[in-house]
Amino acid sequence: MTGTAPNPIACAEMELLIQADLDGELDAAATAVLSAHLQDCPGCAALQAELAGLGRDLRGALRHEAAPTRLRALLATPPAAVIAPRRWRLPALSFAAGAAIAASLVLLLPHPDADAGLAAELVSDHIRALQPGHLLDVPSSDHHTVKPWFEGRIDFAPPVPDFAADGFALEGGRLDIVGGRTVAVLIYRHDKHLLNVFVWPGTPAASSSSRQGFGLRQWTQGGLGFHAVSDLDAGEFDRFVQLWQGAA
Repeated sequence: MTGTAPNPIACAEMELLIQADLDGELDAAATAVLSAHLQDCPGCAALQAELAGLGRDLRGALRHEAAPTRLRALLATPPAAVIAPRRWRLPALSFAAGAAIAASLVLLLPHPDADAGLAAELVSDHIRALQPGHLLDVPSSDHHTVKPWFEGRIDFAPPVPDFAADGFALEGGRLDIVGGRTVAVLIYRHDKHLLNVFVWPGTPAASSSSRQGFGLRQWTQGGLGFHAVSDLDAGEFDRFVQLWQGAA
């Protein structure tokens, strides 16, 4: 125990990081966040130890079985020997080539399910942040305070513009988890409406949508992807995005 205050990111989120860490899926920034939290949270530290022990027990209980003789023979057979009879060989190869091309096109095109999943996760994170104690890690209206706070906690530097004169006051920032990686979140207030701006490296296509009564806007600047969520009026939301883009 270090005696410092616990990391304000909810323990429920830390449980996801613990599982990802045991699977070797965390980047350096997320690992640092998790390590800091575990030092001050006996409950999460105990969960990590329990899951690690369970994994060791399961690996120790697994038996290694030899593959059946027929399966080994199939694996050892040259590919040409298992192709259909000669009269079907050219059509089969043409079909395979077409399937490969189609698969490559699918990989190149945005997947609507993936976009919907990201939108759902961002809205969920926005709603969770509105609960007491979840919105801010660094509460400050001074961008000279908020911007340096992210240094050493993530592997990129998010811009922190100040739009108070235009009616969008900076409230502060926090770290969050989106798609398994640690991202920066900047929080602004317009009257009684809060805006969460999620930032991480990437180049998402500019878009405007809504989900569960919340508006979503995404755009790209300087190699970073910006994803804003709010219940703000659509016209004011678009003005906020225009202010941000103009700040560049």
